[in-house]
Amino acid sequence: MMKILKALFSSDYGMLGALLFLCVFFSSITYEQQQPVGEEGANQLSEEIIEKFPVAGTVLIVGKKGVDGNAFVEGIRKRLTREGWEIKGALTGGPPEFGRALRNVFETNSSLDLVACEQFFAQLPVVENLRKLNPASSEMRVMTPKSYGWPNFLKASNLLNVANQIAVIAILAIGMTLVIITAGIDLSVGSLIAFSAVLATWTIREWTGGVDASVFGMTVGCALAMLASGGLGLFSGAMVAYFNVPPFVASLGMMMVASGLAYMLSGGLSIYQLPASFDWLGRGDDLGGIPNAVTLMAVLYIAAHLLMSRTTIGRHVYAVGGNPEAARLSGVPVKRILLWVYASSGVLAGLGGIVMASQFRSGDPKYGLMYELYVIAAVVVGGTSLSGGRGKIFGTLIGAFIIAVIQNGMNLTGVQSYTQKVVLGMVLLAAVLLDMLKKRGWKLQE
Repeated sequence: MMKILKALFSSDYGMLGALLFLCVFFSSITYEQQQPVGEEGANQLSEEIIEKFPVAGTVLIVGKKGVDGNAFVEGIRKRLTREGWEIKGALTGGPPEFGRALRNVFETNSSLDLVACEQFFAQLPVVENLRKLNPASSEMRVMTPKSYGWPNFLKASNLLNVANQIAVIAILAIGMTLVIITAGIDLSVGSLIAFSAVLATWTIREWTGGVDASVFGMTVGCALAMLASGGLGLFSGAMVAYFNVPPFVASLGMMMVASGLAYMLSGGLSIYQLPASFDWLGRGDDLGGIPNAVTLMAVLYIAAHLLMSRTTIGRHVYAVGGNPEAARLSGVPVKRILLWVYASSGVLAGLGGIVMASQFRSGDPKYGLMYELYVIAAVVVGGTSLSGGRGKIFGTLIGAFIIAVIQNGMNLTGVQSYTQKVVLGMVLLAAVLLDMLKKRGWKLQE
């Protein structure tokens, strides 16, 4: 057993097995009967109605309020109208609206062959009560889309939600991976999220037109915020590279500076005077329904992987983390590499702040609270060594998804938030333990 575990977790992407296990586990415990909704439910139920009713009749169509309910009702209405059915009503709402619609049909001495509705309405007592009070309704049939077994975790909407929710943390984790590979740490990324979000939205509000800002104006505000965040990261790198300030202390100081600047700039209040189109990056889904933030995350990871595995600067980053003195003697510009990785971490934190501001369509100095800890956890869980010199970009992505899957799975199963913190803390400790065991050659006492 120990040999199997060693082979699994000693590889560069060993935590992929843990991610797959978590997906299987949460899929198994969230398996339940699913009721088709929206357009899917409408298509399925329409086909079943046409199959079971060779002759068109009269129908009342009912769905819940909301986007899915509207799509369900409209889809059935259009299909049955083409087949010659007489639509007695097509409505969305709750039990009161459903009850009134049924009574209206029979109070006018009309006949009703079918009620096509979502399962929620079929289970209401109003149908049975009507059958008892009005004999004319005894022949009325009630049909709903057939349910099917499927895990809530594996719903397409839930998987996209997992990816979208982790996008900001995953983007920041790229920069954190570079820093930790050099045996450093960057505690300022959470505060840089808030600083970037506030600076971008403040610039748009004050300088480029506010709610009437153009695409160019929004781009200018976002670019300025990323450059400023990169500048603060560069300052942290300079403290580490030229003055030998411990990375923990340098980034801790920058964390307080960035947070203070965000509060000073915003006055402690949210900035929301932004164009409606500002949410394109955070809420848009231009690529086949995939959120734009997820697409951005994927592009950045591919670029970062190529940078770290195929370029000279990537090899230099690993060299600095492995042995900075040996790297210096080999001609590696150690100080410039440290400046670059901390500046990169700052720029990516700034980009994460812009994504978050776009998701909420506002800038707030409270954004990014505790994010530095989640980012570090994602990097360490993904296999990057805190002692430097070892780590993979895609390993970090796996670590970020492990964090996201655990959180999402616990939310689906109703685990309380403070219990989730305990679980995530144990996952982080387990990841650090695995790293220590790998460094020691997996020598355990028998």
